Amino acid sequence: MRKKLIAALLLGATALPVLQGCFPAVATGVGAGVMVAIDRRSLGAQTEDEAIEWKAGSRIGDKLRDRGHFNLTSYNRKVLLSGEAASAEIRDEAGKIVGQIPNVRDVYNELIVGPSSSLGNRSNDAFITSKVKSRSVDNGKFNPLHVKVVTEAGAVYLLGLVTQAEADMAIQVARTTSGVKKVIPLFEIIAPAEARDLDHARPDGKAAAPAE
Repeated sequence: MRKKLIAALLLGATALPVLQGCFPAVATGVGAGVMVAIDRRSLGAQTEDEAIEWKAGSRIGDKLRDRGHFNLTSYNRKVLLSGEAASAEIRDEAGKIVGQIPNVRDVYNELIVGPSSSLGNRSNDAFITSKVKSRSVDNGKFNPLHVKVVTEAGAVYLLGLVTQAEADMAIQVARTTSGVKKVIPLFEIIAPAEARDLDHARPDGKAAAPAE
């Protein structure tokens, strides 16, 4: 039952990039509430990540509209900028715009200089992401809800607050998934003790009730 719930949450979230176009959408509803409760980020960090994605998407859209295909993923205030830019100058400008957003700690500018990807290519990337997430659930050795998966042109980026053992397992799953060209881990590595503390804490900072 637990695996089915995790799979439903992960695969539901995977559909968002295909539906939303270029910029991230904020998930709502019961599923989002469950994700918030399980997330190792503080509730404040989750809220700021949503705000960062919205602000960065809006500013890039205003200044660089039709000059590339830009995807923004903020995790614990660190932003992955992926997709395609029409030129090296546009790529650098996009990175600068994101870096100037309040509360951004770092920017991973992974934009490729070239024409924007086709809808077919983006759909294939979404399919690869869904396969990585599904195989992470089947793996059963780490909680896949702690790993953010982003795919661009067959390259899989992995973000999250994870232990080294969890990172190694997530990387292995991604590397052995069909269609994946390369894996770029962007994890924040935390100690096992810190991971346990975060897993037993509520988003509001209060201790979680013991499991029955």
